[in-house]
Amino acid sequence: MDIKITKTTTPKAKPAPGQPLGFGKIFTDHMFVMNYTAGKGWHDARIVPYQNLSLAPSAMVFHYGQEMFEGLKAYKGEDGSVYLFRPDMNAKRANNSNKRLVIPELPEEDFVEAIKAVVDVDRDWIPTDPGTSLYIRPFIIATDEFLGVAPSKTYLFIVILSPSGAYYESGLEPVGIWIEDEYVRAVKGGMGYTKTGGNYAASLIAQVKAHDDGYSQVLWLDGVERKYIEEVGAMNIMFKINGKVVTPMLNGSILPGVTRDSILQVCRDWGYEVEERRISVDELVAAAKDGSLEEVWGTGTAAVVSPVNKLRYEDEVMHIGDGGIGELTQKLYDELTGIQWGKRPDTRGWRVTV
Repeated sequence: MDIKITKTTTPKAKPAPGQPLGFGKIFTDHMFVMNYTAGKGWHDARIVPYQNLSLAPSAMVFHYGQEMFEGLKAYKGEDGSVYLFRPDMNAKRANNSNKRLVIPELPEEDFVEAIKAVVDVDRDWIPTDPGTSLYIRPFIIATDEFLGVAPSKTYLFIVILSPSGAYYESGLEPVGIWIEDEYVRAVKGGMGYTKTGGNYAASLIAQVKAHDDGYSQVLWLDGVERKYIEEVGAMNIMFKINGKVVTPMLNGSILPGVTRDSILQVCRDWGYEVEERRISVDELVAAAKDGSLEEVWGTGTAAVVSPVNKLRYEDEVMHIGDGGIGELTQKLYDELTGIQWGKRPDTRGWRVTV
């Protein structure tokens, strides 16, 4: 892919070491942009200064939600090397979303090359404080000026970058999860397995309810029977029950998380029995009551591993363990982040150098 690079003439001040970054609030100097035109394909790959977009009010993305996005990170090792973590998985998942949304697929090698190129241009923006990274947001939007319900004929593929701290302000501290019993997010046959804005918009009303009651995230139940565990708004979810690692199976309404897949592989490599299956909320309540629910954690690119110390379902509040970080949860966090930052051996070929 021939990428034209135009560097900014007015670089912004970079965050100082030790400066609180938050998550997704600060953006680097440059972004990657590429156009799609029906009959021509993807074209005009370029890296340009970070800037506002100019779109017609009638652009289809605003009216019918034809858009997808991805999320991954770049890490700076102690020797200055820059790493990505399994970007090929994000490329595959992006095209799964594209297929469902009738967005033209992007060659996986071009997806990865675009990310490498823009990260390389802005590599000096990658923070080095413990727990920090450069969050990468690739996305595609429909740009046809047309108020009709049909696939667009033109699109933009854009990659923006954001130096970020821990996803949760409290860092790796256990969080409370609200199991939603009123609203549903997705159903099999719908959009639940894609990364598209509508899925997240549908989750906001429950998120507000949860926050108002002091919970950090929402855990969704299936949209048909309202009894089987699915996923958290920004994470997949896992449980350690009687020594086994148990997580909801991918069924078409659950996002196939890259971190989820990585954690399950690590658990199997370590000799844990792993079950991907349906888990009812009643089973979870029973396991919490009899003490067999030993640990709960979320997995996702932003938070990596997020320990959970309590679950709320209807009038039941389930406290997990002693309220601290579970032993396996901590080990998994240390292993995955150790690989991502280049501090531990990468025996599985997951780390990609920029």
